[in-house]
Amino acid sequence: MEYLDLIVGFAVYSLVTVGTPGPNNIMIAASGANFGFRRSIAHIAGIGFGFSFMQAVVGLGMGQVFDLYPIIHDVLRYVGAAFLIYLAFNIAISSHDATKKKTGGKPLSFFQAALFQWVNPKAWVMITGAIASFLTIGGNKFVEISIMVIMGLIIGLPIISLWCLFGREIGRLLKSEKAFKIFNYTMATLLMMTVIMLFL
Repeated sequence: MEYLDLIVGFAVYSLVTVGTPGPNNIMIAASGANFGFRRSIAHIAGIGFGFSFMQAVVGLGMGQVFDLYPIIHDVLRYVGAAFLIYLAFNIAISSHDATKKKTGGKPLSFFQAALFQWVNPKAWVMITGAIASFLTIGGNKFVEISIMVIMGLIIGLPIISLWCLFGREIGRLLKSEKAFKIFNYTMATLLMMTVIMLFL
């Protein structure tokens, strides 16, 4: 099969990169703990499809814009850092109680999660690394990017869902408001660490 090496190689790459902790996984675990799996489905879908769309756009040529105008990438980095700080703050102050579903607390929407990918530092590292590693010189870029997008969804969506389920199960174990506060502070701290990594 002509593209078997790409399929297998990118599947392994996706498994490793999507499965390891990063802003998306931290946020979806916190969402699972605070809102449950069902209410986090739009967030999960937003991550998966938003990342895949970004990968297709960058892979098919938009990445060259950042090579020509690096200031755009710098702007996105600062916007991403600001948004991560905002999300960390909201996770830290979030409370977990029986009335939350009827009050203002809510997980990220599909579009919020999809748009976040453009300012997510780990997403940029994963996509640029994949393009450099798996696109062949003189190959059919459209076919290769399509395979990467499809494999990314096949591998990524279940892994993101598992992170959400992991968060949900932690949420079920945390019986007190104090325990939830500790969990949320931990998630917020991890997000803040990703912000620090942006500027190292």
